[in-house]
Order: sequence, then C-alpha cells, then structure tokens
Amino acid sequence: MLATTGCGGAFASSARASTVLILGDSLSAEYGLRRASGWVALLETKLKLEKPNVEVVNASISGDTTSGGRSRLGSLLSLHKPGVVVIELGGNDALRGLPLAMTQENLSAMTQAAQQAGARVLLLGMQVPPNYGKDYSQRFAQMYADVARTQKAAWVRFFLKGVADVPDNSALFQADRIHPTELAQPLLLANVWPEIKRLLP
Repeated sequence: MLATTGCGGAFASSARASTVLILGDSLSAEYGLRRASGWVALLETKLKLEKPNVEVVNASISGDTTSGGRSRLGSLLSLHKPGVVVIELGGNDALRGLPLAMTQENLSAMTQAAQQAGARVLLLGMQVPPNYGKDYSQRFAQMYADVARTQKAAWVRFFLKGVADVPDNSALFQADRIHPTELAQPLLLANVWPEIKRLLP
C-alpha cells in the first residue's frame, strides 16, 4: 500500500479522539455480505483488541455518492464528534458518469469540514476499470492524491489493492464483479489499518 499522511490540523477540544467515523458506500456497508463480516466490522474487532477505547461509527450507505456524503457529513460530525474520519466515496460518482471536478470538490469540502471539526481525515482512493479509458482512469485515481496533498490529509492509494488488481480474482468478487466477497474483507482492512492506526492517538 502506498500512502502519505498528514495531521489535518490539531484536534479541536470538541472532537472525540476515540471515535472513528466511516463515511462510505456499499463497499463499506456490507452489501451482499453477512452481517458483521465486512471490513468495518473487522476493524471494530481489531480495535477492541489493540485500542479498546476506540469506537467505530459506520455511516456508510449503499449507492452513496460524494454529494450524498457531503450532505450528510455535517450532522454526523455534530452527533459523533469523531477524531478520525475515513472517507470511502467516489466510485458511484464514476459509475454515474458525474463530472470529476464535482467529485473532487465534494471530497475537498468533506475533508475540510472534518478537519475544521477537529478530526484527522483518511481518504480511500479508488480506481475505475480500463474500459473508462486511460485518460479518465488516470485522472480519477490522481484526484484522491490531489485532494490529500492539498488538504494535508492521509490517503490510501487504492482501497481495493490486492483484490481488484490481481489475476484470477473471481473468488474475491460477488457475481456483479463490483462488490468484494467476504473472503476479500480482510484484504481491504489490511490496506486501511496502517493508516487508521497512525491517525489514532
């Protein structure tokens, strides 16, 4: 995993450093999986062992876009006052053909809002299939890096590393070839865990 980490500003006094908020789509909402088998649930189990005072709030919604996440984030920050916010959004924007500029603006706005609320931010980068075209694919992947660099946020280059980019990965995807199976969930957690751990106090 390739990632770069930034503090995203000092923790505000109102932020609960022991709360991790996951703002994502179906990849984090256990779409097509047994309850408590997704990577967020695995993260919760891992934290109970390594950092038992940390609470995980999974605010992921299947089908959500960056616009949807942006509209929901304010109330989530007020309610949960997280110390860490993980943003796993953007894939559905690409599937719907939404403008990259809009997606990038939404990611930037969410990152800024979380940082202003005293949280550290982790962006989970996504990539699109080759059929989107080389130029679009490169610009889409670069978008996450640009937001992370500009906003001084942490990021994971490719959330589905080891799942979508390996040969013969049929066992790692559900029949729709979009959503990872239960077998893939520990791999997703392995991509994310080092960065989340680094952001926690």
